[in-house]
Amino acid sequence: MAKIKAGLLSLRDLFATAWWIFLIVGIGFVVAYQFVQPAPPSRIVITTGGGSGAYYQFAQRYAAILARDGITLEVKTSAGSLENIERLQKDEAQIGFVQGGVITPQDDAEDEDSGLRSLGSVFYEPVWVFYRGDKPLTRLTELRGKRIAIGQEGSGVRQLAQQLLAANEIPAGERLVPLAGLAAAEELQQGRIDAAFIIAAEKAPVVQVLLRSPGIKVMSFAQAGAYQRRFPFLTKLTFPHGVADLVRDFPPEDIKVLAPTANLIVRDDLHPALQSLLLQAASEVHGKSGFFQDAGEFPAYKDQMLPLSPDAARYYKSGPSFLQRYLPFWLAVLVDRLIVLLVPIVALLIPLLRIAPAIYTWRVRSKVFRCYGELKFLEEDLKHHFDAAKLAEYRSRLDTLDDEASQLHVPLGFTDLVYTLREHVNLVRHILDKRELQA
Repeated sequence: MAKIKAGLLSLRDLFATAWWIFLIVGIGFVVAYQFVQPAPPSRIVITTGGGSGAYYQFAQRYAAILARDGITLEVKTSAGSLENIERLQKDEAQIGFVQGGVITPQDDAEDEDSGLRSLGSVFYEPVWVFYRGDKPLTRLTELRGKRIAIGQEGSGVRQLAQQLLAANEIPAGERLVPLAGLAAAEELQQGRIDAAFIIAAEKAPVVQVLLRSPGIKVMSFAQAGAYQRRFPFLTKLTFPHGVADLVRDFPPEDIKVLAPTANLIVRDDLHPALQSLLLQAASEVHGKSGFFQDAGEFPAYKDQMLPLSPDAARYYKSGPSFLQRYLPFWLAVLVDRLIVLLVPIVALLIPLLRIAPAIYTWRVRSKVFRCYGELKFLEEDLKHHFDAAKLAEYRSRLDTLDDEASQLHVPLGFTDLVYTLREHVNLVRHILDKRELQA
């Protein structure tokens, strides 16, 4: 029981000595907590395109990858890139696919504060211009006066087709038909339209159908280099001779096509850990080689329609964070958050605790030293200013010091100081007895 009481006294003295240390560290924790990122949400929304399009298919693959780390990615179809941007700005989705060129350079100044950021480009989207006829066409000006399918309202293909046609002085009008995908392919096969703009991967069903349709040809852009210079978001690509079918030697010659990139756009408040996780998924899905891309070419910041997310910039420079590279996602996020809270311990608590023992020892000793101070004054009086008339006062002062010393509460490790003090009180008492006899 005595040991417990002594231990409690020691704790009381320690707290009385070090309370300011705990106060400083507590304030440090409060300040550090302001910089702790909240835990990432377990559910996010991605807006894509039509249910039969490449955006939707890729988003489904992202969802499967993110599900491995406990993140639910809800996939929402849309009319296309323009609707995706609108949804992102309204916070109806946190991630969206946006075709290059949809946000034009003159809009950049406005989009700096739009709250949207790019995670980079993830694949090329070739622009295929399919047409009917025996005569090879190599320039868009040769389509003047023909009925052309340019995609639905709100779609990226429609906006790009209008840009390219306007550059060739082909005005908008009733001959530009709002058809896209397989619907446009069927109209072209039936001869109800003369040409169709299709933006899709080379393996997309609509591309494969039209490449093999009798009487349907694909335009090889003779001015591909000029388009690339005039529209920086476009890349000149070559569909190599025979790459689709070596046995049937298809296509029979190189085809020059133009391609914007598909870009992953996010709200700038999307959790950094989720941005990194998305880029890892994009690397897994899009990092392989293809007809138009080299292995490891994507994801990359190719289209500068929007500022690159700082977290994406770090990813491109260094890859996933050290924690995400070696720990499960949830544990990496937890440790990352705790590191911020450990700053007060490392920066404040450890240095302060190093000086705490010295302060604690000084505080305990100071209780004893106060008694020593009075004892020293009494001893000086007895040696140099002894007055026999004050004999009772001298004894009373010594008794008071002895009582005070016996009642000092100090940790067990310092009790020797108390006993030494009481011995010294008795020593001064002996001096008083001698002075009394001499008097």
